[in-house]
Amino acid sequence: MKDIKDLEEEYDLELDKIIKKIKSSKAKLVLLQFPDGLKPYATSIVTKLEKLTNNKVRFLIWLGSCFGACDIPNVKNIDLLVQFGHSN
Repeated sequence: MKDIKDLEEEYDLELDKIIKKIKSSKAKLVLLQFPDGLKPYATSIVTKLEKLTNNKVRFLIWLGSCFGACDIPNVKNIDLLVQFGHSN
């Protein structure tokens, strides 16, 4: 399995954009939604995001289906939803 360093070399995860959005929205509870290809790396991504936020933000991982940007989880009480996806 790839570690986060290998993953960031292969994919542009745009973690810097996620951190900026978390800060600008003052989010404290963030739900992350991944396509099936990235789900095996979800906990590695969360660990990296926790470090980047100094563990001041809680992250949840959506394990349900993800069929694109229109497939939004119906979850209450989160401050921010981040959808990871594929691009060409």
